[in-house]
Amino acid sequence: MSAVSGSLGGEPFGPGEPFGPGEPFGPGEPFGPGEPTTGPGESGEPLGPAAGLPETVDPRAGVGRGWTTALALANLGLWLGYFGPLQVLLPDQVQDIAPHDKSLMLGVVTGFGALVALVAGPMAGALSDATGSRFGRRRPWILGGALFGCAGLAALSGQHSILTVTLLWCVAQAGLNTLQAGISALVPDRVPVRQRGAVSGWVGLTQSLGVVVAVVLVSVVVTGRVSGYTTLGVLVVLCALPIVLRSPDPLPPPEQRPAFDLRVLLRAFRVSPRRNPDFAWAWGTRFLVQLGNALATLYLLYFLRDKVRYQDRFHGQSASDGLLIVIVLYTVTTVATVVIGGVVSDRTGKRKPAVIVAGYVMAAAALLLAAWPTWTGTLVAAAILGLGNGVYLSVDQALITQVLPTDEDRAKDLGIINIANSAPQVLGPAIAAPIVTYLGGYSVLYLAVAVVTIAGTVFVRRIKSVE
Repeated sequence: MSAVSGSLGGEPFGPGEPFGPGEPFGPGEPFGPGEPTTGPGESGEPLGPAAGLPETVDPRAGVGRGWTTALALANLGLWLGYFGPLQVLLPDQVQDIAPHDKSLMLGVVTGFGALVALVAGPMAGALSDATGSRFGRRRPWILGGALFGCAGLAALSGQHSILTVTLLWCVAQAGLNTLQAGISALVPDRVPVRQRGAVSGWVGLTQSLGVVVAVVLVSVVVTGRVSGYTTLGVLVVLCALPIVLRSPDPLPPPEQRPAFDLRVLLRAFRVSPRRNPDFAWAWGTRFLVQLGNALATLYLLYFLRDKVRYQDRFHGQSASDGLLIVIVLYTVTTVATVVIGGVVSDRTGKRKPAVIVAGYVMAAAALLLAAWPTWTGTLVAAAILGLGNGVYLSVDQALITQVLPTDEDRAKDLGIINIANSAPQVLGPAIAAPIVTYLGGYSVLYLAVAVVTIAGTVFVRRIKSVE
């Protein structure tokens, strides 16, 4: 669950380095007056015509406000598609189908969906890297993923068995992860390193807003399961349209586009610490922190209902009402740090200290839930968790874009990173369900969250190529 410095309205994101006005969805003004758009790249290698690349491929001119807004909007739609079902619709649907085994069955549904995500993200990323259509290489996959995800969500609404709910959640996950692979690759494709913290901050902000908007939407604005799922699906598509219809999607020359090779892709699932140590450590860090998030959030509605007993404390209200309050508070504190964290890391050039501090703050919030499982304790923990998560969302994503093994396989490599986001959704239910049921309940669960989050934070220190 996550004083803003800078804005999309033209405030600087570094000394003399604004998001320039530019064309609404074009590259915007360059960072710094007179900075060339060709010449040595971020790594010292030539870019632009000197390397045989079209000038439009070189991201060093920076991105403008319009492009950043369109990217953030596409991400907002993605998170609506994820969080509306995960936070409210799926738990309620599963409880109606299997009230006595709700924890186990919810774990089955989300676990199989996460297994699909493990494959769909890297596969879609590799296919996107190899795509050379006249519509670009990212846009077809962004639009196709949004439509496929919309179809899966809409079909979910009328299901009344665990089997069909699981199958159609897998369909939705395949589409949403394809969409995510496309929009994630746009950042290293188009955004220079010096802007990535700020851009990642705005993108990270949409993740937190997505939780609130999704929960409000399906709990307050629309009533009924059918309207909830259908509305979310339509919004996924609508939010993706601006970046699809108006953002440039330049292609590198054919000889610099990797051919899709399933055997190479399967081998890429093995992250070699020896060959790409920083990428491997970044993957491990993200995996452990996301495992902590999965353990903490999957059963949050049940925690409020069964442990805090929110509905008994506030007569006439349901645990879903309490969940909405928690998420709003969490989002407010996330907003307070998500953009400023990215901006500060851009200005200082240092990513690791911010990620480490953020990890320890999130672990402290989990310990608070373990020791103080009351409504007041939940509110305090949500506020603290948001402060840490806001910094983590923006800075860790910027760090990851700097340790990708190759420029040619960005979408595939980000798909591999996305396994670190998806795999915990498989392991989380398998770990959390027995803890909640047999090994001490929610206090032990949140103690486990703190332990794995601290472990992930410690691993950040092993990354050497980024300060």
